[in-house]
Amino acid sequence: MTSTASRTDPVTPAEELAFRDQVQPTAFGVHLTPGGVRVLVHAPHADRVEICFPGAGADSTERRVRLHRGRWGRWFGTVPGIGAGQAYGFRVNGPWEPARGLLHNPHQLLLDPYTRAVQGEVDLRPEIYGHRVDEDLISVDRRRTADDRDSAGHVPVSVVVTDRFDGPVVDHPRVPWRDTVIYEAHVRGLTQRLPGVPAELRGTYAGLAHPTTVAHLKDLGITAVELLPIHAKTSEPALTQRGLTNYWGYNTLAFFAPEPSYATTAAQQAGPQAVLDEVKGMVALLHEAGLEVLLDVVYNHTCEGGLDGPMLSWRGLDNRGYYLHRGGRHSEYEDVTGTGNSLDFRNRPVVAMALDSLRYWTQVVGVDGFRFDLATTLARRGHTFDPDHPFLVALSTDPVLARVKLIAEPWDVGPGGWRTGQFPAPLAEWNDRFRDTLRRFWITDAATATSGGVGHDLRELATRLSGSADLFSPRPAPEGRGPGASINYITAHDGFTLADLVSYDHKRNEANGEDNRDGTDNNLSWNHGVEGASDDPEVLAHRRRTMRNLLGSLLLAGGTPMLTAGDEIARSQQGNNNAYCQDTPLSWVDWDVEDWQQDLTATVAHLLRLRAAIPALRPDRFHHGEATDVHPTLAWYDEHGAAMTHHRWHDPHRRVLQMYLRDERDPAGALVVLNGAANGVGVTLTPDGAADLELVWDSCWERPVAGESVPAGSTVEVPELSMRLYRGHR
Repeated sequence: MTSTASRTDPVTPAEELAFRDQVQPTAFGVHLTPGGVRVLVHAPHADRVEICFPGAGADSTERRVRLHRGRWGRWFGTVPGIGAGQAYGFRVNGPWEPARGLLHNPHQLLLDPYTRAVQGEVDLRPEIYGHRVDEDLISVDRRRTADDRDSAGHVPVSVVVTDRFDGPVVDHPRVPWRDTVIYEAHVRGLTQRLPGVPAELRGTYAGLAHPTTVAHLKDLGITAVELLPIHAKTSEPALTQRGLTNYWGYNTLAFFAPEPSYATTAAQQAGPQAVLDEVKGMVALLHEAGLEVLLDVVYNHTCEGGLDGPMLSWRGLDNRGYYLHRGGRHSEYEDVTGTGNSLDFRNRPVVAMALDSLRYWTQVVGVDGFRFDLATTLARRGHTFDPDHPFLVALSTDPVLARVKLIAEPWDVGPGGWRTGQFPAPLAEWNDRFRDTLRRFWITDAATATSGGVGHDLRELATRLSGSADLFSPRPAPEGRGPGASINYITAHDGFTLADLVSYDHKRNEANGEDNRDGTDNNLSWNHGVEGASDDPEVLAHRRRTMRNLLGSLLLAGGTPMLTAGDEIARSQQGNNNAYCQDTPLSWVDWDVEDWQQDLTATVAHLLRLRAAIPALRPDRFHHGEATDVHPTLAWYDEHGAAMTHHRWHDPHRRVLQMYLRDERDPAGALVVLNGAANGVGVTLTPDGAADLELVWDSCWERPVAGESVPAGSTVEVPELSMRLYRGHR
């Protein structure tokens, strides 16, 4: 749109009577009918709502059609002659009373919160703000006076699309939790530099589903790809002003529409329907390969930011209802997400929008599950977290959503925001306690040990390796959720990569333009004596072994492992631990690898093959004293092969632990041996299991090789800061 010229279709008395005869639709948004479209939008405090259609070609006149006020604050109507591909938006007339949270401005063209597609980009300028701002986008007065400049032509528009898809329909893989291995990736970053993927497909939905990408994932042993947000997004004004973008995508513009920039150039040129079809095609091809698709979704806040931010959609429709406010006057936001605003999950339209979005992506696009960013916000009743919140109850009882994988990031930045282990079934949760415990054992405590110091005892290490029963099974099965609910990870998109975790003591975020103030300082990292890049062979060897220790602990522990894209080749971000705004080679996976990186990839694939082959490494129940034959399914031993005692568990000087695991399908089981000491230790392999033990992996191996078998009860020399896996044989 290039003009604000418009015409409003008048509502005649006959049409008013026809409106009254219509049945108010139940599906929000704009949906195709045989003769046009049916419209339903939520704007409870509005005096008038219009759906607007921009002109095409030489005719720049905007057509506006008034909607009928229905029940429960909803506006609806039918518009004949509208088909797929038509752009549209809403304009809302009503009170402008910022002190009461009422922000209606008909000069703002608003996105449909339920739009299935978007077209165009946010043009950061004063016109897109509902209140008056200067050229630096700063409010000109404290009263936030309404601005009468029109935003049309400077904001994205909604587009009508069809749910029809001509590509193949492939059944969901439905991988059980106990067999699930998650790979967290960014659509663009994963394939932007991947050899074998055609140039025109790199960094796109189609590139992610290309045979080269799929082969890498399958060769590793991945079962599910968890994609950083692919909902349509825009960048925060502060980033745009610094010449940066929100690369990660945690700044949602539309909860039902895919991000157009991740589609191929051909699809973008063909239009929003082609973009949506490319997403559906990606999902179908990944399903065909047996890979599940999980989406990282951000229902906790929107891209409109704080009250000083732009007016793009929700704020202009129902600011009081969509956003969480402080106090009863609705004049200030309550921000529990750190983004300027938080959606208010006490209000039914917010809960309904999130559930409708989830069902759309499941039923129409075909995805297999979701990871909820800052999930505590979604279960708040104001300041209070409620594990029986209606939204969580709906997830567990909805016949569509209860069947897919649901994962909570169990915290936000509001009061009482840390809630790991407190979400109800069927949700799994990111386990930050696993991350921190394993980093502490293999990194910070190891660094302390090499200097002659003393670290932590072994109690929490054992708890995390065995599935975190303290967090995910407050009651025995079947009430408890089981080990699969623990999403174990060492790294994620946020924070150091695996390679940087062993190469930097301090973050290096200067490229973000915030004077290195952003990003966490609690990295639990160790540079092994040299900060950053090094050519010291001894330093590099120690770093590689520490990475293998971390990967081995992750992939052999009870629970659901999550690997961050590129960690299998030791991708580095040069110490940047908050690369959310770096859509550059710094964030993209660099597939130009050296021999040692190929060795690390082979190690990951080997460990995942072992995990798949040994049932004892994939428990779906916690160990609560049940036995296989005469032996417990989980037992702990010290370096002498003796059972751990109360005193040994509490002794911080002990750095060696043996974990023996069995399964009813595999009574011979597996033995994991960890030596976190700064010296080699003679370890007597416990005789309380299989008669013979085959060494199937050693973190001292640069690349997997064939190990030897030894009788149980043998004493073997386990080098410093290393771990082993033995396969039991009878």
